[in-house]
Amino acid sequence: MDFFEAQDRARRRTIPLVLLFGVAVLGTIVALYFAFVAATGVYGLRANAHGGGLERVPDYSGGGLSTVDWWQPGALYTVAWLVFPTIGLGALFKWLQLREGGTAVAAALGGRRVEPNTTEPRERQLANIVEEMAIASGLPVPALFVLPGEGSINAFAAGYSQADAAVAVTRGALERLDRDELQGVIAHEFSHILNGDMRLNTRLVSLLHGIFAIVIIGRTLLRTAAEFARSSGSSRKSGVGIAIPFALAGVALLVIGGIGHLCGRLFQAAVSRQREHLADAAAVQFTRNPGGLAGALKKLGALASGGRLVHPASGEIGHFCFAQNFRSFALGALLDTHPPLEARIRALDPAFDGNYPAVPDPAKAAGPGAPPVRKAATRGGLSPAHAGRLSAPLSSMGLRTAPALSAAETIIAGLPAEISAAVHDIALAPALACALCLRPGLPLAARDRALDALAGAAGRDLADQAGRLQARIAGVPAARHLDLLHLAAPALRRLDIVSLDRLLEGLNAIVHADGAVSTREFALQKIIARDLRLAARPREALDTVGPAEASPHLSIALSAAARLDDRDEATARDLFDQTVALFPGLHPALVYIPARQATLGHLDAALDRLALTPAPFRKRVVSALATALSADGKIAHAEADLLRAFAAALDCPLPPVLAVSP
Repeated sequence: MDFFEAQDRARRRTIPLVLLFGVAVLGTIVALYFAFVAATGVYGLRANAHGGGLERVPDYSGGGLSTVDWWQPGALYTVAWLVFPTIGLGALFKWLQLREGGTAVAAALGGRRVEPNTTEPRERQLANIVEEMAIASGLPVPALFVLPGEGSINAFAAGYSQADAAVAVTRGALERLDRDELQGVIAHEFSHILNGDMRLNTRLVSLLHGIFAIVIIGRTLLRTAAEFARSSGSSRKSGVGIAIPFALAGVALLVIGGIGHLCGRLFQAAVSRQREHLADAAAVQFTRNPGGLAGALKKLGALASGGRLVHPASGEIGHFCFAQNFRSFALGALLDTHPPLEARIRALDPAFDGNYPAVPDPAKAAGPGAPPVRKAATRGGLSPAHAGRLSAPLSSMGLRTAPALSAAETIIAGLPAEISAAVHDIALAPALACALCLRPGLPLAARDRALDALAGAAGRDLADQAGRLQARIAGVPAARHLDLLHLAAPALRRLDIVSLDRLLEGLNAIVHADGAVSTREFALQKIIARDLRLAARPREALDTVGPAEASPHLSIALSAAARLDDRDEATARDLFDQTVALFPGLHPALVYIPARQATLGHLDAALDRLALTPAPFRKRVVSALATALSADGKIAHAEADLLRAFAAALDCPLPPVLAVSP
């Protein structure tokens, strides 16, 4: 399993899901059709052939349902054209509610944002874990939330894309879990981000709400019937007479819509259970510490509240969560969004005897707000089935094995204090982004011109801060610059629209200050602009582009990659032909674009379109870029950094651990 396969599997899983939901919708239409025919038939009415209204049956004999004409195309037409828009509008309403991405979901459940520069000990520990996970997996650091009103142990990840992802953790998890356990939970949530589960979950919520709209209409009709029935005086009899049809229609919609919604929830729960098994496996593969995740699950089982969330809106996002957030009594395990807790624990700890350890009361912990002492990681402990499943590395793209996480810890720990403070400071993060776009080794005069251009576009204060930070960044290896951007992502996303526009204008002024834009400058500016744009407008990530439509854009990208290292046109054409071999049968055919016909502006637009193609296609694009960069048989550190930058622009996370030539 690798990042692209998991993403594509999640995308393809939506096809049978949509079909199953379609079956539920059709079943709802058929049931409502028969209810409509029965209700009108006993009154001697039927729909006319074109569905344009009701007409009395001439030979009606008052014989009840036995005399009803059960095949009425006009009635079926009417019911279908009422139900389809109702479900569609209900789904659209929920989709628009979630249009702000992961932060909207977390805020809707009462989440409080954890500021990037927080100094509260437990929140700082949580932020450090999230940053390590993000760097190790090659992702921008997601927005981080705590659910202060939730004393249970739970967490979830939500969003449309990696750029607008949010991770939320309950207060109970923050207070009761030690560092290794919390790391296991966060690794589980990062698996959902990387495997495409967030977007799938958002679609499921919207589809379910669409079917539930029928139930809402049924409740409304019942309330309307009750209002008519309560009418008093001389109109009471007529009020009751009017109320009966409303009540019957309301009951029919309530029952039939409820059954359709229940079927949808059953489909949703079945898929969610499978995804949770995958996320547990990926989390252990990533941390190489099954004891951490197992410990969190054991504490979850020991709590009387388990993972249940008390917020009224939490029911809709049960399949987002780390743990089961409700208890189903009616249908038992069929509605459970997660596998049985004991089964999850035994997959990690085969020696588990079913007894859950006591969980200390956070109020009695030594030192108010102090995080627990970190325990030594417990290696091993996987059941034979899971050991075989996890023995092979996941891939260099996405969640990786322990070396990536160890490298991320080293990267963060080795940052100069001033740089570490800047990535977390909302006021300094824009200056840090500008400083990163200043070319390393730039002559003093050229550096001053770039800072003057920045001052003219975005203000002298920002330019002065960028100049100071650029001197500190000189001590940070260039290979870590992309990681600094990922670390600064939460602070940069907090910018208001005016500050965001000013930053983007400033970055553009810097990279064009000397009249020439290097590939490195272009790549860094591209990553910042794309991440910030998607974070502000997450719905842009929902567009899709097919391989055929992407072909002209791919020609531009591969042509530009072939010309790297100042290769001449003849050499670049030969290298382009080698990369084209990775796209057999693509129509229209790929064509080499000479340098004079393709500017960096064209490349900018091309990368945006390619980022919207299916994951397997993007995998081939990144492979083609790697082929171009390794044309001499090796990938140097600078080329590996450039590959990571281009991969990030295509929403393909590459971790800092890459095989490079010295």
